[in-house]
Amino acid sequence: MPEFFNLVPPDEARARWLAALSHRTATGTAASALEQAIQYGLPVVVDEALSPADLPAFRRSTADGYAVRAADTYGAGESLPAYLSVIGEARMGEVPGVTLGSGQAVLIHTGAMLPDGADAVVMVEQTQPAAGDEIEVLRRVAPGENVLQVGEDIRRGETIVPGGAILRPQEVGGLLALGLGTEERPLVVRDRPRVAIFSTGDEVVPPAQTPGPGQVRDINSFTISAQAARAGAVPDVRGIFPDRPDELLSALRLALAPPGAADMLVVTAGSSVSVRDMTAEVFGQLAAEFGGPGVLVHGVALRPGKPTILAAIGGRPVLGLPGNPVSAMVAFWLFGRPAIARLMDARLPIAPRTQAILTANVASAAGREDYVPCRLVEDGDRLLAEPIFGKSNLIFTLVRADGLLRVPLDATGLRAGEAVTVYYF
Repeated sequence: MPEFFNLVPPDEARARWLAALSHRTATGTAASALEQAIQYGLPVVVDEALSPADLPAFRRSTADGYAVRAADTYGAGESLPAYLSVIGEARMGEVPGVTLGSGQAVLIHTGAMLPDGADAVVMVEQTQPAAGDEIEVLRRVAPGENVLQVGEDIRRGETIVPGGAILRPQEVGGLLALGLGTEERPLVVRDRPRVAIFSTGDEVVPPAQTPGPGQVRDINSFTISAQAARAGAVPDVRGIFPDRPDELLSALRLALAPPGAADMLVVTAGSSVSVRDMTAEVFGQLAAEFGGPGVLVHGVALRPGKPTILAAIGGRPVLGLPGNPVSAMVAFWLFGRPAIARLMDARLPIAPRTQAILTANVASAAGREDYVPCRLVEDGDRLLAEPIFGKSNLIFTLVRADGLLRVPLDATGLRAGEAVTVYYF
């Protein structure tokens, strides 16, 4: 038996799979974006959010000092200061009760509203007291200097976040600054998809159990759960199942049954082509019961992660991962994250990456995309990528790594001294 009938390039495999995923998570109304951010993870906004007002809504000082008319400071310097009369104070949270005239100034604090007649702020360290209520201005200021103008941050009607955006902490702050994401002005968001995770193998035991001869602890359920949660999903670990197709099929059926049906299924191990492998067969049976299109890809031109299975059951993403921990994590990063984003109609965030200089040769084969764990080391003003070589069942190759360097599909390897792309964990 050949190991695989057809290895599909990763980009093609991902595109083929995502195109078949018609299922979406439910939409709801978030009473508070802030509560969502703190309690449940950052939500995905389904509809485009537009600004209902200008921000700032009034002219604000960006420094402690004096509100002035810029023209009154022209020509001012330390040797020939401008003398201005202080006629009052602009207090925080209040509308100034004075209007500035020629040769006048108002004491102002950072964030306070500018009085009428003022068009600039001179910082307090550029002034000094003079006789009576006068100050000396030791530097000229330009109109608008040290002032936030109305709408300078965002204008009424401008897009705050596009539809399908995963809210970052800064978007939460921007929305709440405009009163959005509150009980009075709720947002329409996607629920977090529920990802049911299954581990298989007669040799696999729970992490709390001491393994016997020939046994290993289940770590895939939990590394995949952590990745799924970071991608915005709710992980649901369903346990360990022996190498018996009937038991796995029953467990997957239960996960897809309402109420509370999972939005996505992930099975680790049992995805290779051998006498004992069962995952692809079970996925086919599941598609016959719940709707297809079933298995779309079995085998990806990828190392680690070649035995990955991509299927769609009733339009839901179903992912069969290799059993080796490194392979499982890399394959989920490449395929699981985009599937979770698709379930929420979200825009997949760009993976953080950097350029670094490779410190050792990395072998590969043309027609296969490789991801190699590496450590990043600063060398003066250069960033070095030190490959960490190891087999795909050695989890500590990833523990010791800062990221993954990518060997392109058409490359036969990378040479020491080359600039390479490293994806941060």
